[in-house]
Amino acid sequence: MTKYLIASPFKIRPVADLVRRKPYPEAMSILENMPQKGARLISKTVKSAASNALNLNKQLDEDMLYVKNIQIDEGPRMKRIWFRARGRADMLLKRMCHITVVIDEVRAGGSRTKAGE
Repeated sequence: MTKYLIASPFKIRPVADLVRRKPYPEAMSILENMPQKGARLISKTVKSAASNALNLNKQLDEDMLYVKNIQIDEGPRMKRIWFRARGRADMLLKRMCHITVVIDEVRAGGSRTKAGE
């Protein structure tokens, strides 16, 4: 889980939709080849979740993992003043998001179990 990232959740959700329910190596290759800022942020979170899963269970391999779920939630908004002409000011909202990634293990029989979060 990564919290308080200064990026709009509306821009990150389409990137997350591309890697949801994909095998871990395929998801990482997709994210590494995308130019969006959200791809870099999601990539870091997915890599961290996979490391946690591999550290939890030493018998797992990267090829046995898949991205079970990615959730992009809204965080608080930073409010900044944007000065305009004639002494006016507008409110500039810098949106934040929280990224939650759940990594699971693919069993040989096709069933999937929870391996790391």
